[in-house]
Amino acid sequence: LLCEPKTYPTQKQAETLDFWVPDTVLSIAEGDKVDFRVEGYVAYDVQALIEHSGMPFEIMIEDVQLAVQREQDSNIRAVHSYEKYNDIDTINAWTGSIAEENPDLVSRSFFTTSYEGRPVYLLKVGKSGSNKKAIFIDCGFHAREWVTPAFCQWFVKEAINSYGSDEEFTNLLDNLDFYILPVLNVDGYAYSWTNDRLWRKTRSLNKNQKCVGTDPNRNFDAAWCTGGASASPCSTVYCGSTPESENETKALGDFIRNNLSSIKGYLTIHSYSQMLLFPYSYTNLRAKDHNELNSLAKSAVEKLATLHGTVYTYGPGGKTIYISAGGSDDWAYDTGVKYSYTFELRDLGTYGFLLPESQIKDTCEETMLAVKHIAEHILNNA
Repeated sequence: LLCEPKTYPTQKQAETLDFWVPDTVLSIAEGDKVDFRVEGYVAYDVQALIEHSGMPFEIMIEDVQLAVQREQDSNIRAVHSYEKYNDIDTINAWTGSIAEENPDLVSRSFFTTSYEGRPVYLLKVGKSGSNKKAIFIDCGFHAREWVTPAFCQWFVKEAINSYGSDEEFTNLLDNLDFYILPVLNVDGYAYSWTNDRLWRKTRSLNKNQKCVGTDPNRNFDAAWCTGGASASPCSTVYCGSTPESENETKALGDFIRNNLSSIKGYLTIHSYSQMLLFPYSYTNLRAKDHNELNSLAKSAVEKLATLHGTVYTYGPGGKTIYISAGGSDDWAYDTGVKYSYTFELRDLGTYGFLLPESQIKDTCEETMLAVKHIAEHILNNA
């Protein structure tokens, strides 16, 4: 559809296409499976074009607004819950209380201030000790990927509940520190709760532009603003004015650079498409550690599948999903963090970014198996 001139959508139609997988029209190659959202009356035009082209298609979500309404199993949001989606104020309050209630295992530090002035908090999880290796895990890069902050919160809960009773997790917490960033893109996440459930980018203002926001996962100095990224501020994959132009990405870059001697693993949690990716995404060239990273990814997704039978694809990002420059995983790897992975959590498109709360528990439980498996490998091999 998008490559045949006779059936290419008009500019007005194309602007209403919100690409879910891949992120952008820039990443589409012939033969790719494409998931996208179309708004309003234009949906009928686009469907007619696809039908006319003879290409196979399936309507995954008939009514996105209805799916948004059904995503949360109730409107009661008075207290924090690990099996519900929590807004940014609830998550921030939780970071403070969880650290205060578990001082032997959890501490909270101020990470940065967002563009709109919100605090970003970082949790450090692990038993106190000297010269410990560390793994950095972040969630909430893209605002609409709500299941990812849910996982970061779940990880902290499991660490606290498992210490002293689960031998494997206790050993990990005794010998590793886990830096947990529950929500990197706090402004975008807040906006997805109040204004646009499917917002992706940050909320920074772009100079002399009406369009708002930068894609934080195109904003790192890893072949910055080349394949799969856009220099247009109106694009959902806008790379920003410079690498690390956003307060949030600059803080992440500074933290990893300043702690490079201890940080041996970097796990960035995204959704959706059930994949475990590793460098490189900005090129199809193999990373120097490809064989080990690939073997570890394979065993991690096999471990994940043992709980609920969820099948993950794995491999280098550029070949497994699509070329995309400026990602945090590639940047971390090139900076010196060997074990750098991107998780793309559930599902395969039935709900996409609107994964129901009823699936949070299963998603987090199975992901924990893979994360602990990778952590064990890092502990023994880094």
